[in-house]
Amino acid sequence: MRIGIITGEYPPMEGGVGAFTQELSLALHDLGHQIHILTTSTGAAGGETVETGLMVHRTVPQWGLPGMRQAYGWLQALSPDVVSLQYEPAAYGMKGWITALPRWLQRSRRPPLVITFHDLLPPYLFPKAGAVRQWSDLQMARHAAGCIATNHEDQQALTQVLGSAAPPTRLIPIGSNIATELPPNYDRERTRDRYGFGPQDLVVGFFGFMNRSKGIETLLEAVARLRDAGHPIHLLLIGGRTGTSDAANTQYADEVDEMVRDLHLESRTHRTGFAAQQDVSAALRAIDICALPYRDGANLRRGTLHAALAHGCAIVTTTPNVPVAELQNEAGALFVPPEAPTALAESILRLGSDRDLRQRLSTAATKLAGKFSWPAIAAETAAFFETLQ
Repeated sequence: MRIGIITGEYPPMEGGVGAFTQELSLALHDLGHQIHILTTSTGAAGGETVETGLMVHRTVPQWGLPGMRQAYGWLQALSPDVVSLQYEPAAYGMKGWITALPRWLQRSRRPPLVITFHDLLPPYLFPKAGAVRQWSDLQMARHAAGCIATNHEDQQALTQVLGSAAPPTRLIPIGSNIATELPPNYDRERTRDRYGFGPQDLVVGFFGFMNRSKGIETLLEAVARLRDAGHPIHLLLIGGRTGTSDAANTQYADEVDEMVRDLHLESRTHRTGFAAQQDVSAALRAIDICALPYRDGANLRRGTLHAALAHGCAIVTTTPNVPVAELQNEAGALFVPPEAPTALAESILRLGSDRDLRQRLSTAATKLAGKFSWPAIAAETAAFFETLQ
C-alpha cells in the first residue's frame, strides 16, 4: 500500500506522537509499504527528504486553515491508498482545523482516512467554545473511514458516545519509542556514579516530559517523606522538560522546579535532560524503581509506561481507570491510588526493601513488553487499513 501519514510533530521535534509515528512508519516500511509523511516545517528542518526509506514532507508552517488546505492538496497529489491521521491536539498547536479533514475527504470518498487517537482531549477553537470543542473530536470520528484507539478507555469512549454512528474501530496499543539498546561498554555502576548515586542509595526514576497529568508533585512529596524518614532516596528525572508541541507545559515544569526547591530536594533530584535513546536506555537500566504516578491512571497509550516495561523496570504506577487485562497489580507493576503520596512512598519503600519483588516485577514487565513490538503493531495496523479500502 501507499500510505500517507499526517502528523503535527515528527523528529527532530521532541514529542511522543512524533516518536510513535517514526517507529510505526519504519515498521510499516519493513513490511513493504510505501510511506509518505506530512508534518510541520520547523526552522532548518524543512522541505522533503528521504529518511531510512521514508519520504518525509516537512512543509506545513502551521495547522490553521492554510495548513488544512495544504494537507488536502498534498493528499490529492499523492493519491495514497489510505491516509493515517495521527491525532493529538497539542501536536497541531491545539488548532481545530485538522478535525475537518475527514469531512473534506469524505466528499470525494477517496482515499479512506483512519484516525489514530492518541488521546480524546478536544482542541482549542475559540474563547468559551465549551461543548463545541468536544463536538469537533466526535464529528471527526464520525466522518472517518475508521478509528484506532491506543487504549481501552478511549476505545470505550468512542464506541459508547458515537453508538451506531461509530466507524469501524480497532484497539491497537502503542509500543516503546525507546529501543533497549545500551551505549557501548555500558556499566550500571558507572552510570550511577555519574549522577552521584552511592551503592546503598535507592534510586527512583521518572521518565517523560513534564505534564500535569503525570502526577510529578505526588512523586516529589513521596520522595520528601522518605527523605525525612531517613531513607537514602534519590530521584532521577529522565528526559527533557517539555516536548516541542508542549509549550503549555512550560509553566507546569516551572512549578515542578519550584516545588523541588520548596521541599529542599535539590540534592536528591537529578536530571538527564533531553538525551539520545542509548542514554535514556542506560538511565532506565540504572534506576532501582520507575515511578509513574499518572493522575488519570495507567493505560496503554502512555509511551513512558511502555518504555519502562521494555527495559524491565520494577514499576509503581497508578491504578487504571478502566481495567487493563494486560496490566495487573503486582503482575507487571505495583498499583497505588492517584494523588496519594503516602501510598506511593510506602510502595517505593516496599519495593526498595524487597529485592525478590523487584525482580518478579522486572521479569513480568519484560514479558509483557513483548506483546507490544513494533512489527506486530504495524502488521495489525496494515491489516486494519486493508479492510477499509
